[in-house]
Amino acid sequence: MDFDSDLGKLQRLMAESIAGTHRRNVILSELQIQSGDIIIDVGCGAGYLLTHLAKAVGKNGTIYGLDPSKAQLDQANQRCSEYDNIKLIEANAHESQLEDNCCHSATSTQALEYILDVNPALDEITRILKPGGAFVNVSILWDHFKFYGADQRLNGKIHDAFRAHCSHQMLPMELPGKLERRGFRNIKDKSLAFVITRRDGNSPARYTEAVMASFALTQGISEEEVSDWQCQLKKAEQQGRFGFTSFPVMTSAYLG
Repeated sequence: MDFDSDLGKLQRLMAESIAGTHRRNVILSELQIQSGDIIIDVGCGAGYLLTHLAKAVGKNGTIYGLDPSKAQLDQANQRCSEYDNIKLIEANAHESQLEDNCCHSATSTQALEYILDVNPALDEITRILKPGGAFVNVSILWDHFKFYGADQRLNGKIHDAFRAHCSHQMLPMELPGKLERRGFRNIKDKSLAFVITRRDGNSPARYTEAVMASFALTQGISEEEVSDWQCQLKKAEQQGRFGFTSFPVMTSAYLG
């Protein structure tokens, strides 16, 4: 998925939604941050989590925000301009260029599933973490991600097209084993799943629908079909038979 395009704008709207806020809160709680800590957010996007991390570590700590997208980092730079303890790195997840064992914690939110070969990224996270350092990742179980209310055939066609938007449909199922092989221990999974049956102006379902519609057009689905799908979802909501389910999973682990 191209986060430098309009989809990047929609991704930022999703980050501002109720689901995005809840996700950040559970990550902050799981990290058990101390004053003076050094933390990296891999795939930081527009920097929504960075400011919260910066406040938590205080002026003696350092937050690194790493992302390959200049457009996203430009947004992060604006959002984080008041914080001297935030440093942005334009790079891929496997090439942070940070020193060995320099970070107390690392986190990543819906970024690793978009990397074709996630192993070098995990190697890099392992390399830069201090012994005992925490890693917290949030990725979605895409097989359990779905809209309800549209015609079953058309709905399936849109969802099947959307599968091409990321490289790993079920990364939370693979991640514990990958982390264990790299020396991580105390590996835990926590469901952040949610169900939406009515949308408001701050609904992640609203923004997700727009993302899927835009992406479906790039996969050869006709404008007529995409428009029909969206109209059917709107009608289903009006009739009280609309639904949207998403299954994010937070995986936490400690090195060594």
